[in-house]
Amino acid sequence: MWTPTEDEKIGVVICSFRGSVSQALALEVGETVQILEKCEGWYRGFSTRKPHVKGVFPASYIHLKKASVTNRGPQETVSPLEDPTVTEVTSTLQEWALLWKQLYVKHKVDLFYKVRHVMMELIDLRRQLLSGHLTQDQNRDVKRHVTVRLDWGNEHLGLDLVPRKEFEMVDEDQISVSDLYKMHLSSRHSVQLSTTQGDGTRQRPGEPGRGPVPHHLLVNLKSFTYNSIGEDTDILFSLYDLREGKTISEKFIVRLNKNGAPKNPEKVDRLCALFTDLSNKDMKRDLYIVSQVIRTGRMLLNDSKKGPPHVSYRRPYGCAVLAMSDVLQTISELKEEKDFVLKVYTCNNENEWYQIHENIIRKSSTKYTAPSTNYGLIISLQLLRGDLQQLRRENPLIFSRGAAMTRKLGFPDVIMPGDVRNDLYLTLERGDFERGGKSVQKNIEVTVYVLYADGEILKDCISLGSGEPHLPEHRSFVLYHNNSPRWSEVIKLPIPIDRFRGSHLRFEFRHCSTKDKGEKKLFGFSFTPLMREDGTTLSDESHELYVYKCDENTTFSNHALYLGLPCCKEDFNSCPSIPSSLIFQRSAKENFWICTQLSSTKLTQNVDLLALLKWKAHPDRVMDILGRLRHVSGEEIVKFLQDILDTLFAILDDNTDKYGPLVFQSLVFIINLLRDSKYYHFRPVMDTYIQKHFAGALAYKELIRCLKWYMDRSAEAVRQDHIQEAMRALEYLFKFIIQSRILYSRATCGLEEDQFRTSVQELFQSIRFVLSLDSRNSETLIFTQAALLNSFPAIFDELLQMFTVQEVAEFVRGTLGSMPSTVHIGQSMDVVKLQSIARTVDSRLFSFPESRRILLPVVLHHIHLHLRQQKELLICSGILSSIFSIIKSSSLDTSVQEEVEMMVESLLDVLLQSLLSIMSKSQSQEAVRGQRCPQCTAEITGEYVSCLLSLLRQMTDIHFQRLMENFQSKEEIKEFLLKILCVFRNLMKLSIFPRDWNVMRLLTSNIILTTAQYLSPALHKNFTEAEFDFKVWNSYFSLAVLYINQPSLQLESLSPAKRKTVLDKYGDMRVMMTYELFGMWQNLGENKIHFIPGMIGPFLGVTLVPQVEVRNIMIPIFHDMMDWEQRKNGNFKQVEAELIDKLDSLVSEGKGDENYRELFGLLTQLFGPYPSLLEKIEQETWRETGISFVTSVTRLMERLLDYRDCMKGDETENKKIGCTVNLLNFYKSEINKEEMYIRYIHKLCDMHLQAENYTEAAFTLLLYWELLHWEENLLKEFLHYSAQTEWHRKEGLCRKVIHYFNKGKCWEFGIPLCRELAFQYESLYDYQSLSWIRKMEAAYYDNIMEQQRLEPEFFRVGFYGRKFPFFLRNKEFVCRGHDYERLEAFQQRMLGEFPQAIAMQHPNQPDEAILQCDAQYLQIYAVTPVPDSVGVLQMDRVPDRIKSFYRVNNVRRFRYDRPFHKGPKDRDNEFKSLWIERTTLILSHPLPGISRWFEVEKRELVEVSPLENAVSVVENKNQELRTLISQYQHKQLHGNINLLSMTLNGVIDAAVNGGIARYQEAFFDKDYITSHPEDTEKITQLKDLMQEQVHVLGVGLAVHEKLVHPEMRPLHKKLIDQFQMMRSSLCHGLPGLEKSGPGPNRGILTSHGPMSPESFKLLHRHSPIAVLTPVRSSSSLSSHTSSEVGGGLLLLADGVVVEHPEDFYRMQQWRFLTQASPSSSSLSSTHSAPSQMMNSAPSTIRVGSPSLPLPDKYRHNRELLMLLPPHRERPSSAMYTNISDNGQPTHFQRALLHQVIGPCKPCSDPNLSVAEKGQHLSMHFDAFHHQLSDLPPALPARSLRKSPLHPIPASPTSPQSVLDGSSSTLSGSASSGVSSLGESTFGSATSSADPPASRTDTLESVPGGQAWTVDQEDPDSPYQPVRYSVSEPEVLDGVKPPPCRSHSAPGGVASAQAGGQIQPQAPSLTSLGAPHHLQDGSQHLYHHHHHFHPHYLPHHPPLYHLHEPPPALPPKPYLREGCIPEEDPLNTSLPPPPGRGPCRARSLSP
Repeated sequence: MWTPTEDEKIGVVICSFRGSVSQALALEVGETVQILEKCEGWYRGFSTRKPHVKGVFPASYIHLKKASVTNRGPQETVSPLEDPTVTEVTSTLQEWALLWKQLYVKHKVDLFYKVRHVMMELIDLRRQLLSGHLTQDQNRDVKRHVTVRLDWGNEHLGLDLVPRKEFEMVDEDQISVSDLYKMHLSSRHSVQLSTTQGDGTRQRPGEPGRGPVPHHLLVNLKSFTYNSIGEDTDILFSLYDLREGKTISEKFIVRLNKNGAPKNPEKVDRLCALFTDLSNKDMKRDLYIVSQVIRTGRMLLNDSKKGPPHVSYRRPYGCAVLAMSDVLQTISELKEEKDFVLKVYTCNNENEWYQIHENIIRKSSTKYTAPSTNYGLIISLQLLRGDLQQLRRENPLIFSRGAAMTRKLGFPDVIMPGDVRNDLYLTLERGDFERGGKSVQKNIEVTVYVLYADGEILKDCISLGSGEPHLPEHRSFVLYHNNSPRWSEVIKLPIPIDRFRGSHLRFEFRHCSTKDKGEKKLFGFSFTPLMREDGTTLSDESHELYVYKCDENTTFSNHALYLGLPCCKEDFNSCPSIPSSLIFQRSAKENFWICTQLSSTKLTQNVDLLALLKWKAHPDRVMDILGRLRHVSGEEIVKFLQDILDTLFAILDDNTDKYGPLVFQSLVFIINLLRDSKYYHFRPVMDTYIQKHFAGALAYKELIRCLKWYMDRSAEAVRQDHIQEAMRALEYLFKFIIQSRILYSRATCGLEEDQFRTSVQELFQSIRFVLSLDSRNSETLIFTQAALLNSFPAIFDELLQMFTVQEVAEFVRGTLGSMPSTVHIGQSMDVVKLQSIARTVDSRLFSFPESRRILLPVVLHHIHLHLRQQKELLICSGILSSIFSIIKSSSLDTSVQEEVEMMVESLLDVLLQSLLSIMSKSQSQEAVRGQRCPQCTAEITGEYVSCLLSLLRQMTDIHFQRLMENFQSKEEIKEFLLKILCVFRNLMKLSIFPRDWNVMRLLTSNIILTTAQYLSPALHKNFTEAEFDFKVWNSYFSLAVLYINQPSLQLESLSPAKRKTVLDKYGDMRVMMTYELFGMWQNLGENKIHFIPGMIGPFLGVTLVPQVEVRNIMIPIFHDMMDWEQRKNGNFKQVEAELIDKLDSLVSEGKGDENYRELFGLLTQLFGPYPSLLEKIEQETWRETGISFVTSVTRLMERLLDYRDCMKGDETENKKIGCTVNLLNFYKSEINKEEMYIRYIHKLCDMHLQAENYTEAAFTLLLYWELLHWEENLLKEFLHYSAQTEWHRKEGLCRKVIHYFNKGKCWEFGIPLCRELAFQYESLYDYQSLSWIRKMEAAYYDNIMEQQRLEPEFFRVGFYGRKFPFFLRNKEFVCRGHDYERLEAFQQRMLGEFPQAIAMQHPNQPDEAILQCDAQYLQIYAVTPVPDSVGVLQMDRVPDRIKSFYRVNNVRRFRYDRPFHKGPKDRDNEFKSLWIERTTLILSHPLPGISRWFEVEKRELVEVSPLENAVSVVENKNQELRTLISQYQHKQLHGNINLLSMTLNGVIDAAVNGGIARYQEAFFDKDYITSHPEDTEKITQLKDLMQEQVHVLGVGLAVHEKLVHPEMRPLHKKLIDQFQMMRSSLCHGLPGLEKSGPGPNRGILTSHGPMSPESFKLLHRHSPIAVLTPVRSSSSLSSHTSSEVGGGLLLLADGVVVEHPEDFYRMQQWRFLTQASPSSSSLSSTHSAPSQMMNSAPSTIRVGSPSLPLPDKYRHNRELLMLLPPHRERPSSAMYTNISDNGQPTHFQRALLHQVIGPCKPCSDPNLSVAEKGQHLSMHFDAFHHQLSDLPPALPARSLRKSPLHPIPASPTSPQSVLDGSSSTLSGSASSGVSSLGESTFGSATSSADPPASRTDTLESVPGGQAWTVDQEDPDSPYQPVRYSVSEPEVLDGVKPPPCRSHSAPGGVASAQAGGQIQPQAPSLTSLGAPHHLQDGSQHLYHHHHHFHPHYLPHHPPLYHLHEPPPALPPKPYLREGCIPEEDPLNTSLPPPPGRGPCRARSLSP
C-alpha cells in the first residue's frame, strides 16, 4: 500500500539504479530525488533533474536529508534543511555544469579551465562546510570564499547576480526594495573586487570601519650557516629607517652556541619574532631589516694570545641588511612565509662599527668585507595585517610557536586604552676617556645597573631584546683599543611603575686587559636618576653624563655618597656648591653620552600636566594651570585621561563660579581631542569613565549654563572658534550632563526635576535660535551651525535616558523645524542639514513608531523641498532608502499605514517628477556638488527607482483610494497618471537595472503590475465616456505592451528550475498584464476607434510573445479592431496597412520566438484554428475581405520569416538577395505597399553593392526610378534622401543607376538613361549637364568597343525538398554566374550556401517523393542563353564584341540539349538515329535583372531529328567561314593569316577524311530517301549547304593564296590538293556540283549578302571540327558521330602517356602518317560522355610541353606567368608529320615557327611598355598555342578536389555544337578540351568520352581504365545512370549551344580537345593540359568569340601545358578584336588569336 511520506521528503542517490521493474525510475549517483510515497522498502518520486518523470526506486539506494515542506499536497515545495550556502552551492554547480560544457564547444577554452578550477574549489569548500568541523571564524571565512567564487562564476557565465547579506541569499519579501538595490550593488562591487584583487583584501563585515589596519612582520631565523666563528653568538634583529637614520623597533635577540644551534634547546625551530604595529606610513618608509652579529669569546678571534680562555668579551663581529622595499611586494601577495638569505659582512675598522649597517646599505665597500661564501643568515618573512587579537584567532600556530612580540620604539598610531606600558629605551651612545698613562688605548666595557632608591639592584629590569629573558645587569660589547668608543647599543629598561620614582642608573667603566690575567679593571662610573625633582621623567634626548674616577677596590655600598653629586651639566648648574672633599672625583676630560626614550602610559615628562594633577599644591596657580592644559600633547592627556577628568571636576566642585568656564573649556578641549583618529579608540575609556567613575553630581548645572551661554553668544561673536569647539563636543557634554543629573537624582531622590527639564528646554531654545540665524552673510556662523548640526543627532540616546520618546521627538522636531526651509541657504549648508536629517533617521529614536509619526513630517518636508529643486539628490535618496528600510521592517510587525500615507502625500508626486527629470537629463545632470555627480546618473536613477518602488510596494488599496480622492480635479489625476505611466515605461525601456539583476527586475515587474491593477479602475472611471482622454489611455496601453515584452519576463528562456521558482513566487505576470490590457480594451467601448491603427503594431508585438494564453487573450482585440474600422469606414484598410507595416518591422528586427520557425506557427495560431481570428471573421459580414487579408498576411509571414532567417546569420549574399527580391515582389504585386516596396528596393541595392553586383544594383534602383516622374512635386525626407523635388530625386537616381551600369560594364543599358537625362537637360537648356552626359554617353560607346567584357555562364538550379526556405522550395531558377565562374565552382558555391543539401546525380525532373521529403536536394547544370535580339547578331559588319553583349544579356530563354537514339542504333553510322531532345526554359524576368537569378516560368520541350541537326551544323559552319573570309577580303584582318589557314585546313581536312562524308552516308543513301519522303526538302537543303561550303572554301583558298607567306606555300599547296579531293568526293554524292561552278553561290560568297537569322545562327554555330586530342580508350565511333565532330581523332595507343619529347616526336610521326579509320579511331561527339554528368571531369591526358624561355623583364607580369609551360627542355613545334629523323624540325617547320612565333619587332622594341610587350608576347603563344596542344601528357593529371562530394550532372551537350561556330573557341580561344560551364558542363570539362587533360587543378582524375566507356555504370548509384560512350549512340546530348558565341573559325579547324565535344561558349583559357580552372574565378579570360582583326590582341594568352597554379586574379582585359583600327606599323605582323594556326588533325570526310 503506497502511503504519502511525512518526513522522508528529499534524498541523495548513493548508488546508481537501473531498475528492471515496471515504473522504475533510473537514477545516477549524486542525483537529488524528491519522495512522494513509500511502500515496503520502496519509494515513489522523481529526480529534481526531470521533475515530470515519476517512478519507483529502492529506499536503500537513497540517503535521506532533513527537509522543510511548504504548501503540502500535490504542488508542495520541498527544500533541504541545510546551511543555505551549501544548498546554493549545490544548485549553482548543477546549473554551471551544463553551461561549462558549452564553453568547450564554443572554444572558450580559457574560461572553460578557469570555471573548472572554481567549480573544484567550490566542491572542496562545500565539503568543508558539510564536515561541521569548522570554528565560527573559519565557517565565516569559508562562506566568504564560497560567495566570492559563486558571484564570479555567475558573472562570467552570464547568470543572475545573487543579492546577499552576511554571505546568504536574502529573501526579497523581508527587505525593502531600496535595501535590495543596495545589496545588488554591493554584490556587484564585491564581484568586481574579487576579480581585480583576489578575495583576501576586503574588509570583513562587522569590522570597525575607522582607524588604519596595522601591519605586523613575522621574522623567523631558519639557520645561521656562517659557522667559521666557533664561539657563542648573539644575533640582534631590528628595523631601521634609513631616511631618518634611526632604529624604529626594539631588538629581537637570538642566542646561538658555537655550533650555530640555539643556546636554549627549547627554542629549536622557534626563533621567530613578530614586529608589531607597523602603520601604513611605516610601510612606506625606507625600511631595512638590520641584523647585527655579536660574538662572545676572545678579544681577537684569530689570536689566542689576546686574553686568557676563561675570560670572555662581547665583541662585534658582522652585520647583515635586507631592504624591505625589495621584498615587500613578494610578501604582501603571499599568504605564507618566504625565505631570504642575508650575507653577513664584517667591519674593517671597529671605530665605525656603530654605522656598519649604513655603510652596507650605502654600499661603502671600503668599510666592510664581504663574506667569502654566499651563505649567511637564512630568515623567512611573512606580512600579517589586522589587529593582534584577530591575528591570534586566525593564526594560532604563529603564536603557539612562541613568536617574540617586538614592539615599536614609541607608541603606535592608534593607542589602545588597555595598553599598559612602561618602557625606557636607553642607548649607550659613546664615551671619551683618557689614556691614563697607558701606551695603548683601552678596551672599554660598560656595565649598566638599575638601582632602587634604597640602593638595591633591581632584578630583571634590563632587556637586550625580545626573545630572551630580562637580566639584572648589562655588559656592553668591547671595542678593541679605543679610548673614544661609539657603541650605539640600545637596551630596554622595563622598570615597574612603582619602582620608577627614586630609581637611578649606574654605568661602570672597565678596562679589559688582554694580558695573562685578563682582568677587567674598574676605572670610572657615571649615573643618572630616572626622575627629576619635579616628578617628571628623564626627557627624551641625549644626556652628557659626568664620569667619576674610581678604582677596582671601590664599592658602591653607599649609593648616597654619589647620588648627591651632579650627574650631568644641568644637574651641576642647579646645585653649584659641591664639597670637593668627596671620595668621588669627577674626571674633567672624560664624558659619557646616553640617550633615553620613554614609552609609558603611566609616566609623564610634561611639567604642566603634573602641575594640573597636583593642583592642590598650588591653589593660587589653578587658573594658569587650566589655561596651559591646551598645550599638553595628546598622548600625555590620553595616558592620564581619568586622572585629568577627576581633577577637572574636583576643581569645578571647589569653586564653580570661578573655575566653571575654564573647566568647561578644558573639558571641551579633551572631548575634541578624542575625535582625532589616533585617539579615537579612547572614546570607550571616556564612556567607561562617565558610566563608572564620574562623580560630579552637581556638574550638570554649570555645564548647561556654559553651553547655553556659548549658544547665545553665537549671534554676535566675531570669532567663533571656541563656540564651534563646544558644538563639536556636544555629544560628550550631554553625556556628562545626563549622568550628572542621574547621580544628583539618585542622591536627592529626584529633587529639582522641573528646574532640570526647564533648563534643558531653554537649552533647546538656544539651539533652535542658533540654527534659525541667517548665516548667508557670515561664514563663521555657517561653521557654527554646521558643527551643531553634525553633533546634534548624537545626543538623542542621552536624552532618552531622562525623557520619553515623544518628548525627545518633540525636541528634535522643533530643532529640525527651526532650520530655514529654503534651499538657497548655500549648498554646503544644505549638505550638512541633510546629513543631520540622515543621521536622525538612522538613529534609535527613529525606530520607535511613536517618534516616527512626530518626526516624519518635518523630515519629509525638507526632502520634498530638495527634490522639488533637484538638489542634493544622492543624500536625499540615502535618507529615503533608510526610511523605507525602517518602515519595511516595522511593517512586518505593526501597521505602518499612517506613515505610508504621509509619505504618499508628501513624496509620491515629487518622486515621479524627480525620476522623470533625472531620466530625461541623464546626460547633462546638475550634480550633487558642483557640475557632475561623482556617481554616475545610473546610480542616482537606481536609487530613486528603488525608493519609488519601495513606496508603491507599501501602498495598499486604501492608499490608492485616498490618493485619488485627494486630487482636486480630473486634470490633476490625468497629470499624475501620465507621470507614473511614463516613469514605468521608462523603467521598461531604459533597463535601469543590469540584465543579471533578475531578482530586482522581477520584483520591479511585480510592483508595476500591482500598481497598474490599482490604477486601472481610476483610469476607467475618470477617462472613458465623455471625458475620454486619448493620451492617458495610450500611455496605459503602451506600458502594458512594453511590460509584456520585457526580456526578464520571458520565462521560456529560463532553466526549468528557475522557471518554477518564478512561477511559484509571482506567477506568469505577462498573462496577468494581458488580462488587464484586455479588460481595459473592453472598457473603451466606442473609443476603441481612436486606437486604430496606432495600437495595432504594439498589440501585434504582444502576440509575438511565445505564450499561448497571452496570444489567445489578444486575438479578440484584433478582431475588434477590424470590426470597428469596418463599422466606421466600411473597410479595414488602416488595420491592414498597419498590421503589414508592423509585421515587417517586427520580424525583420528579429522579434518573435527564438525558434524562428515557430513564429510562423504563431501567426497560424493567430489566424489559424480556434480561438482564431479566422473563425471570428467567418461570422462577420465582411468575411471575404477578412479572409483574403488573413491569407495575404500569412503569405507575408512566410516571406518575412525567410527574410529574417537569411538576415540573421552568416547567410550568404545570394540567399539574402533572393529573399529580399522575393519580399520586394510580394510588396509590389500582392500587397500594394509602395513605401515598404521602396525600402526593400534600397535594402536589395545595398546588398548588391556589397556583393559587387553592380549591374543588378542598377536594375534594382531602376525600380524606384520608374516610380518617379519628371515633375516638380516636393518629396519629403525619406530614407537617406533629403527633402527635394521629384525631378531632382529622379535625376540623382538616374545618375546613380548610370554609374552602377558603368561599374557593371553594361554600358548598353546605361546609354538609354544617358539619352533620357540628355533630353531632360536639353529641354531645360542645361547645356553644361548636357555636355557632361553626352560625353559620358560617348565614353560608353568607346568602352563597348575597347574594354574587355567577359561572357558569363548560366546555370539552371533546382531546389527540391521541404527544408528549403519558402522562396526556393521546389522551384527551379536560372542563375547568372560570376566572372570566370565555371560549373563546378558554381556547384561548390551552392553547396557552400546550403551545406545540408544533397547534389542530385542526374538531370531528370525529380519525382514527388523528393519534392515532399524533409531534406534539401540541389540539381545543377549549365544552360545556354537563347538571345531574343537576333537582328544585331546577323549583321555581318557588326564587331563581335558588340554582338557578344546581345548574346548574353536581356535573355529570358535558355536551353539545354540531350542526345538520344530513336529506334535501333546504326552501328556503321550512328548519326542516322541520333536525335536531340531540346529543353527551353523561359524565365519570369530576363537576365540580368534585379537579381542574379530568376525563377523558371515555363518549360518547352522539342525533339530535333538527325537530319535537321546535320543541316544546322553545316549551315553554321558555312556562315562562320563566310564571315571570316569576308573579314580578310575587307582587310579587317590583315597581316597574319594563321587564323584563315587553320580554319581552312580544319574544314578541308575534316571533309576529306570523314567530316561531312558521314552526313552523305547517312542521309543521301537511297534507303534513307525512300524511307523518309517527308525529308526530301531538308535533304535538298543539306546538299545545297554542302555545295555552298565548297564554293565558300574556294573563295577562301583564293584569298589565302593572295595573302600567304612564301615560306608557307607548301601548306597552301597541300590545302589545294586536299580541296580537290574533297570536291571529287562530294561530286559522287552531290550530282551537279561540278556544273555549278562559279555561279550564283560564288556571287553570294563574294557579295556577302545578308542571311536569314536562322541560317546565320546555324552557320555560325555548327561547324565541323577536327578534334585533335589523343584519346585514352579507343573505341569505334559511328560515322554520324564523327561527322558531327567534324574530323577524325588521332589516337595514341590505349593508355599511353608520352613522357619525353623524343617519344613524342616518334609518336607524332606515327600519328600524322596514319589515317585513323572510322573503326579504329575514337571520335568524341559533342554528346559522348558529357562531362557535365561528372562533377569534375577526369583529366586523362596531360601534355607536358617544353618551355619557351621568357625574357626576365617580363617575368613580373601576372599575364605572362600563364605563358610559362612547365618543362624547360626545348621549344616544340610538333605540328607536322615531316619531322626529320633526328627529331629536329625541318625547314618548313622552322618557317612555320618563324611565321607564328618568328622574330618580330615589338618584342625587342625599347619603346614598348612592359604591358604591351607582355601582350605582344602573349600573341606568339596564342598563335602557337594550338600547335603545341597536340602533345601527349608528360605527367598524370592531379586532382584538386578530393572531397566525397557527389558530382552534379550537367545537361548533356548538343551534337550539333561540334560544327558550331563555337568550335573555333575551342581550337582558337583556348577552350581546348573543355566544355564551357555556361553551356552545359558541370565540371568544366568537355562533354567528351575522354575529357581533356586541361582541368588538372580542379577536376577529379579518373584512372586510365575508367574513362567513360560503354556500359561502365555505377551499380550503387541512386539513380539510373546515363551511359556515355565514345562508340555508343545512346548517349546524352548536351545543352544546345548558343548562337554565335564563339570566335568564328573555319570549319575543320581542329580543336585540341581530348576527343571532346566543343562547347560553343567555352571560352576556357586552356589548351590541352593547361589548368582549365583558374582559381579565384579567373577561369575564362574571354568568353566572346569574335572575328579577329590582327590589330587586336587575343583576349588572353593560352595556358597550355601549365603545371603551375594559375594566377589568382583575372588578367588585364586585353584589347579585343572586332573594331577597325587605325593602321599601325607595329601591329601588321601580329600573330593570330590562340590556337588559330593550321591544325593537323585528320577528318573523316564522307
